Amino acid sequence: MGEMQHSVEALSSMLLCVFERQNLNVVYRHHPGLAYDLTWIAAREEQMLDENLLSVGRRNALERTAYLIAFLHGRARSVELHGHRQVEIPVTQQHIADTLGLSLVHTNKTIRKLIDRGMIRWREGGCEILDAEGLSAVAGWRGLPETKRPLM
Repeated sequence: MGEMQHSVEALSSMLLCVFERQNLNVVYRHHPGLAYDLTWIAAREEQMLDENLLSVGRRNALERTAYLIAFLHGRARSVELHGHRQVEIPVTQQHIADTLGLSLVHTNKTIRKLIDRGMIRWREGGCEILDAEGLSAVAGWRGLPETKRPLM
């Protein structure tokens, strides 16, 4: 399988589970339930990556930004990252610009439009979601499917 071809940056607290590559086949052989969960999560993550790439190609800057923020909000809610409190996504405008392939100036102007519509509030620590349904509507997105996700 070789070395990873990408990097990952955690923007919030996380618990990392590391599987040694040489022992991964042992997990699949002796723990089929866990192996299924790993495969399910990997497949679902790949599907979400596909959706995100399609979003960049098919949506304008406002729709892309609304989609990304709504998507991150949905992910945070799905794992109860913030309990029942208001969700604040710990991203910078540079993260959003890089993710969506936009300039920082264009991203700033686009975020300003979402702020002016009362959908988000930008803070020092990131983006507070005020109107998740409105963001989804701007993006033309139905939200994450209601599926039970393995919790690992």
